Amino acid sequence: MEPTWQFQLRITVSPELANDLRIDVAGASHVELRNVLRKHNATLKCQFDAFADYVSEAEQQGPENYPLYQWTRQTIENPQKKAKYLQSFTVYVNGDEIYGKEIAGVMEAELLALAGDDGIKSVARFDTNPANNPQPPNASDNT
Repeated sequence: MEPTWQFQLRITVSPELANDLRIDVAGASHVELRNVLRKHNATLKCQFDAFADYVSEAEQQGPENYPLYQWTRQTIENPQKKAKYLQSFTVYVNGDEIYGKEIAGVMEAELLALAGDDGIKSVARFDTNPANNPQPPNASDNT
């Protein structure tokens, strides 16, 4: 039986739109984006904020239980990476960060239609197939 992979969409936006979306993840400042999100019961989460939340939780619970703590902390403390991840948003559908191929395909097409307009720079689709994704860094890898 062939595995059923799940998918995730991410959008990269201009710094101005990123600031607006971090304040209002429903996308009120970008009407077309807001309409796509509403249609699919979707929300956005800034990747930098997600990384910062992970680091904060790890520091409260004990970083030894969070294998990506060191890498994530170094990432958010790096000014160039911070700038990159402040403009990157994960699309959550029904509160889930991964979802089926059908909804990912429909939303990807709708979001791609908005790319290049009003601050949406790009749309990317990722899947849960380990062969298509970089593996987490080793705990001893401090890069």
